[in-house]
Amino acid sequence: MAEQKEEIQIKDRRRFAQEEVESQGPSPRSQEAPKPEKADTQKTEGPPPEVNFAGFIMSLSAQALICLGEGLNPQGGKVDQDLPAARQMIDILGMLKEKTKGNLENDEAQLLDQILFELRMKYVARTKR
Repeated sequence: MAEQKEEIQIKDRRRFAQEEVESQGPSPRSQEAPKPEKADTQKTEGPPPEVNFAGFIMSLSAQALICLGEGLNPQGGKVDQDLPAARQMIDILGMLKEKTKGNLENDEAQLLDQILFELRMKYVARTKR
């Protein structure tokens, strides 16, 4: 018979005041790596942009455009095409249109209709290639 070995993890859930931990220094048993200094990678100047429905729709459409190969992928820094992901984003926007029907202002509804039309046309053009 094969023996099954169980892994046991022990976590210290005690809470210490930060001064106590710093004054004691690292324990001889711990092999903690030095903490990296925080790099200021994102500089913010002013308040963050307002969160609204139009901005949310524009964000989703930007993601769909990236998946269609219309822009640079921020993770890779190059143009990628992922048609299944693009279709999913377009379907999400379509679902939002159906679920919010009658609750949107005229300009929000027009924006959503226009974005969906453009994305669907681009998707069809990409799939025919």
